[in-house]
Amino acid sequence: MQFQGKALVAFAIGSALLSSLPAKADLTVGVIVSATGPAASVGVTQQRTVQILPKEFGGEKVNWILLDDASDTATAVKHARKLIGEDKVDIIVGPSLTPNSLALLDQLSETGTPMLSLAGSGAIVEPVDEKRRWAFKTPQSDGQMAQAIVQHMASHGVRSVGFIGFNDAYGEGWAKSFGALAERNDIKIVASERFQRTDTSVTGQILRLIGANPDAVFVAASGTPAVLPQATLAERGFKKPVYQTHGVANNDFLRVGGKNVEGTLLPAGPVLVAEQLPDSHPAKAPALEFVRLYEALPNAGMRSTFAAYLWDAALILKAAVPDALKTAKPGTSEFRKALRDSIEEVKDVVATNGVYTMSPTDHLGLDERSRVMVRIENGTWRLVR
Repeated sequence: MQFQGKALVAFAIGSALLSSLPAKADLTVGVIVSATGPAASVGVTQQRTVQILPKEFGGEKVNWILLDDASDTATAVKHARKLIGEDKVDIIVGPSLTPNSLALLDQLSETGTPMLSLAGSGAIVEPVDEKRRWAFKTPQSDGQMAQAIVQHMASHGVRSVGFIGFNDAYGEGWAKSFGALAERNDIKIVASERFQRTDTSVTGQILRLIGANPDAVFVAASGTPAVLPQATLAERGFKKPVYQTHGVANNDFLRVGGKNVEGTLLPAGPVLVAEQLPDSHPAKAPALEFVRLYEALPNAGMRSTFAAYLWDAALILKAAVPDALKTAKPGTSEFRKALRDSIEEVKDVVATNGVYTMSPTDHLGLDERSRVMVRIENGTWRLVR
């Protein structure tokens, strides 16, 4: 399935959704992903995953409506308005990107519609104020992953870092969380640069980073655009460690980066290296099951942590929907509120990226079991033990 430009595709699993709205008792889930545009390498894997999502929750049929925001914030807002106003969705899953997810917060709170975001920034769910009480997410937050990076740096003698990140909410979120942790661990940021997702050159920024002579460089970007700074570092002869975020944990990053990204260090969800996990890791079994289903899809390629975030959202819904159904029927404001409340109360949902336990003050619910350090070796992902 391919999208053209900003065109949207809507389909139902198990019923015809293209010509009419679902029956009132059906659960309707709107899924917004970035299947085209600069973040296509992130969203296209989520687009594929919709095909293997459950057909029912708590005995109620699920209609999945899939829309592509083309990596554009305004389009994400427009799609959310359609899903809420016209399709009467019970929940939105997505968007793929931090800026797009943040742009929906007002709409969610105004309409009383819950969201399970597929984006990374902790700012989407922190703090859980009146606006964010409707927002949840499945990817590990930048703060959690920054801890893993800083711990690795500190234990390997890195005392100074050059930072380059997206010039948007994703990059700024990482700059804030990483910067605070680096300072507490006596790691100095000797240069800090920004770039746009659509840039074709970052030579000036990289020359300034190299000129600061850091012990390592940290790239706070996601998807294939994150290759550009690292490729430029390689072209300029930089031989020291390069760290990336969990936003690059897909095969398109490996394909586009090639030899330029060999040796890259990054934190990632356990699903990325499922076979290499110890049998005692709670995520191993669900991760292997997801990998089996995903990699059996036509042209899907190897696993993607981005796809797994959508799968984990479905596992959270599987746990939350039965309780919400005790209060109201799908398609009503009462059900949307009940579903929000039920998601906030889920406990010990074992998934591909760890174990989710939500609360009124934690709308992510992951702990240290949600992250592992990974190195790119010979064009593939290797668990750092």
